[in-house]
Amino acid sequence: MSSRLLRSTTPLLALAGALLAGCAGLPWQGSALADGSRANVAILETTDIHSNVLSYDYYKLKPDESLGYERTATLIRRARAEFSNTFLFDSGDTIQGSVLADYQALVKPVGCAQELAVYQAMDAMGYDGGTAGNHEFNYGLGFLSQVTGTPMNVDGGHDNRCAGPHFPLVLANVYSARDGKPIFRPWTVVTKTISAYTPDGSRIEVPLKVGIIGFTPPPIMDWDKQNLAGKVTVSGVVEAAQKYLPELKAQHPDLIVAILHGGLNTAPYTPQMENAGWYLAGVPGIDALLLGHSHTEFPGPHYAGMKDVDAKRGLVRGVPTVMGGFFGKDLGVIRLVLDRQGGRWVVDRDESHSEVRPICSKSGSPNKSGSQAVECVPADPAIAPLVQQAHEAAIAYVNTPIGNSSVQMSSYFADEGNMSALAPVNAAQADYVRTELPHSHPELADVPVLSAAAAFRTGFGGPDDYTDVAAGPLTLRSAADLYFYPNTLAAVKTDGAGLKAWLEKSAGRFNRIDPAKAGEQQLINSRFVGYNFDQIQGGIHYVIDVSKPVGQRITTLSYQGKPVVPSDPFIIVTNNYRASGGGHFPGLDGSNIVLTAPDGTREILAKWIERKKQIGVADLEPTSWNFAPLKVHGPVVFTGAANKLDVAKAAGLTNIRLVKDNGDGTAIYAIDLSH
Repeated sequence: MSSRLLRSTTPLLALAGALLAGCAGLPWQGSALADGSRANVAILETTDIHSNVLSYDYYKLKPDESLGYERTATLIRRARAEFSNTFLFDSGDTIQGSVLADYQALVKPVGCAQELAVYQAMDAMGYDGGTAGNHEFNYGLGFLSQVTGTPMNVDGGHDNRCAGPHFPLVLANVYSARDGKPIFRPWTVVTKTISAYTPDGSRIEVPLKVGIIGFTPPPIMDWDKQNLAGKVTVSGVVEAAQKYLPELKAQHPDLIVAILHGGLNTAPYTPQMENAGWYLAGVPGIDALLLGHSHTEFPGPHYAGMKDVDAKRGLVRGVPTVMGGFFGKDLGVIRLVLDRQGGRWVVDRDESHSEVRPICSKSGSPNKSGSQAVECVPADPAIAPLVQQAHEAAIAYVNTPIGNSSVQMSSYFADEGNMSALAPVNAAQADYVRTELPHSHPELADVPVLSAAAAFRTGFGGPDDYTDVAAGPLTLRSAADLYFYPNTLAAVKTDGAGLKAWLEKSAGRFNRIDPAKAGEQQLINSRFVGYNFDQIQGGIHYVIDVSKPVGQRITTLSYQGKPVVPSDPFIIVTNNYRASGGGHFPGLDGSNIVLTAPDGTREILAKWIERKKQIGVADLEPTSWNFAPLKVHGPVVFTGAANKLDVAKAAGLTNIRLVKDNGDGTAIYAIDLSH
């Protein structure tokens, strides 16, 4: 309860407490609730769980208390104990993103009568509603229709109602291509009894009708083209809100909560905008906004300075807004203060605010290295038993042997030139296309095939968020570690100019380094995500000059020792996300795709390893690029996992040295760019 609310109601509450000691709130008799009444309501939000139900790392086969919905559940119970009135919603990217998810979707798909593990866990906490994120579509519309218990009039959809979550899913901007109707309900109204206080201080139980409306990122039509093309259509977020909010308002809800699987972007609006939360907040009638997708907390410093955004109190254009973290790391909380005015509830925006509550937080005094101990809330004991059988089956699955390796393959220094974790992916992708492409496009049989891969795990999620496959036996877990997402393979036709533009875009991963600057300079551009740093192999070599501006950094580019000219033809193998426009790479919009594979890239990699049986140095193409020599006056530094200098040395990166161990699992390294 805010300080202002306490000051204005404390005497009345004290009187009410004396009169009603030991009694519950008075039941609402249906008469008009007096103006001047007040209520506090907490809107709780999870987002981007990505089926991380348990605090467990399936790649390292060990517990990981820094993530997991079973700990978020503890925060939910604590919030409910703190607030007498709560609603709980989910902002999407729920059913995909972990080994457990892939097992239940691809390896041993759940049957119609079986509920997904993540939904079982969420049902144990009693959600009031949710929406679908972009990754909900990764396994196809048939699977989505089944596991959400939603009959869909789309190609491959289910017309029967299978087991699904015990809460409504709403989605207003995805429509069936058959009849133009939304594939989920666009909106619904949830009614719960809440405690309110009348002007005389009496506590009274009244119904509160909360309307919810959901949205997913419009670019799903590009990202999951093979699953969605010809089956559904998508509209912009604002357009969908303007279409369906009048219907929702006609139900006379007390509040309207918009649930968007998207973040905040103040660039000029388009119907294809991926992160349209800022514009959605400007649509009249929305009382609270739940965000997701960006894997970045709001309120938080990332959004400081954004126009009409209060990144401390959690307001976007005056609308109380929250975006929790990902993988079950956080719980979003909006504290709404409601005033009764003119016979309806009105949000007091001066008193309302939001916050993100992490499952792990730093505590105690800093140690000698300046770091603090991290404490994580305990797991809720009710969650693990619900999913134990599926969890154990997933572990058994990822331990299936597929081969051996004599080299360590890791992404610890992928940004600095260690391609050991990318080389097997590139080799498998290129091998697949060289075999398959001549059957469908014999005219392209002699065009050079290159392959692009990015390190998906480069520390964004913490010091354990790296790919690290040790030398020795390889299992399906190894393939899943090397290729983190369930993408399918795609190949595009381009030329030398397109290849160079691709590499220039990727080189945006680095900050521009000023050789004359005496102070410390950060190598990595933290706003350029690691999974967009494509590194291309297949007989090419290129040089990246980080002293030059973005777009002018590829100073040397050759194929089989000869300079690449703009007209040289190439086939480049990538994934469906990139080939269809994901990451906004120049020349990639889906129009130049020449091969789309029915197989997932992870499965293609696993089969390649099985055929090879033994992976050695000779099977992996050496790193295809290097930094241009650059003499700088001050150190060029980057942050990585601690105690990994030996990995850099073993990979031949002798120009890297340790600067400081941060004491929290991370360390600062310096790279010598002069050679």
